[in-house]
Amino acid sequence: MNIERKDIRGVTMTLTGGRLLLPNANIAEIITFAEPEPVPGAPAWILGRLRWRGWRLPLISFAKLAGFATQEGEMGAKVAVLRALGQTPRLPYFCLLTQGFPRLTTVASDALIPADEGELPPGALMRVLLRDEYSYIPDLLDIERRLVEELQLAA
Repeated sequence: MNIERKDIRGVTMTLTGGRLLLPNANIAEIITFAEPEPVPGAPAWILGRLRWRGWRLPLISFAKLAGFATQEGEMGAKVAVLRALGQTPRLPYFCLLTQGFPRLTTVASDALIPADEGELPPGALMRVLLRDEYSYIPDLLDIERRLVEELQLAA
């Protein structure tokens, strides 16, 4: 029997206090950090809105949402513009603050090891071990749902 191996192109992102692993297909673009417009009444993990290709996109800090950090460094920070997975027409993209440039990586199905170590932080779908590095796979649908709820409240 010939078993076909499935490799996925992924991206690892360094955050304040952690690391994320996402499918490369979710990333529309990596841009340089710019000071976002504040969103009055929004929680601390929503850093504000950035202008990108005619859109005003919410910029989030996964590190703040997950409780990894209370402060974010902006020196050398980059912004990943992510394609939204939900079907919310007013939120086709959102932005994620990352520390430094994200790295492309090939993820072989047998190289990704689930790491069951207690309760997951908010916004995380799973914690994994990939090539001796722990990373979180974000729950993008949950993050989008939280964004929509908070931005409606903050509107």
